[in-house]
Amino acid sequence: MSDSTVAQPSTSLGTAFVERNLDLVGKLYQRSVYPSVLDVAHGKRLSAPLVVDLDPTTVCDLACPECISSQVLHHGQIGQDRIVRLAHELADSAVRAVILIGGGEPLLHRSVGEIIEVLHGAGIKLGLVTNGTQIHRHIDRLAGMLSWVRVSLDAGSADTYQAFRPSRGKRSAFPQVIENMRLLASRKQGRLGYSFLLMQRFDEAGNVTDSNYHEVYQAGVLAKEIGCDYFEVKAMLDQDHYTVNQRAEDIASVEEQIARLRELEDGSFHILYSSNWQAVRAHADAVQPKDYHSCAVAELRTTITPTGVFVCPYHRGNPKGRIGDIQQSSFAELWSSADTTVIDPSEDCRFVCARHDTNQVIPLLAERPEPADLTEDFDPFI
Repeated sequence: MSDSTVAQPSTSLGTAFVERNLDLVGKLYQRSVYPSVLDVAHGKRLSAPLVVDLDPTTVCDLACPECISSQVLHHGQIGQDRIVRLAHELADSAVRAVILIGGGEPLLHRSVGEIIEVLHGAGIKLGLVTNGTQIHRHIDRLAGMLSWVRVSLDAGSADTYQAFRPSRGKRSAFPQVIENMRLLASRKQGRLGYSFLLMQRFDEAGNVTDSNYHEVYQAGVLAKEIGCDYFEVKAMLDQDHYTVNQRAEDIASVEEQIARLRELEDGSFHILYSSNWQAVRAHADAVQPKDYHSCAVAELRTTITPTGVFVCPYHRGNPKGRIGDIQQSSFAELWSSADTTVIDPSEDCRFVCARHDTNQVIPLLAERPEPADLTEDFDPFI
């Protein structure tokens, strides 16, 4: 799983939901965020990142063949006592938001409920990326304590779901996930999203042997019927996070379905697509050149996993992007000695990065002759 793509609105949308919550550059100018961003622009270290991607476990109950996190799966979890202490350490820090994500399925960690309660009690905003199979076990906390939950489904029917997101048992988990989402939609205080990753399989001759492209519209209709706030389409990536170029007819098919789904949009339901799908539909080069040699966002966000702390989700499991081990030190100690410049984006991040625009803007802030025009806080998930 990954939160590393930023959804872009369809052209028919102009709501605050779309314009503000999905504008990563615009989020820098929030009143309580900007001082930290400006410090980073001037080359200063922060006492803590503003956002933490937290992988409680590398265990997953699904066996998805195309899983982009396959190389980091099933390597244990952060111990129950340690992760509760970590939650308190984050609560005592300047961290503003935590995304429970993975590697594995975050809701499978036995202490996840306590983690949510500790962080929520400290005023830290919470997001969750999940496969949805365990939502019912934590429904009270998820409904009342999270700012948003995004469920990765990638299908609109049980058969397609079983083909691309098979469970480790024999039965498809699709009915349970849909029931769980209905339950959460009926009680949620935050946003609920239905995530659809476009996937294809090919034979040795390059012919498509299996696909979920035909179910975009069906899945979007289901998302609205469930009570989701948005339906998001993402492009397939390879194991190195590069977009996979698609045939023109397949792109056209997806675009036609998205166009029909836009007719379902209203004040409470939106159709979104990721920055990497934008790149695919524009036939853009999978390589995104970068002329900067350090990632400013790495000082504002970090990724904590059972196997190490990494500069960002793109480099989860990459030894070069590893900046510490939460099992060996407190978060404050780890962060104070971390080198967030270990990754050179011009060499190590040649894929399409959702925060490329943010990284281009931040260095310019140090050269501004006048104060920035700031907005009131609206979303800490920068």
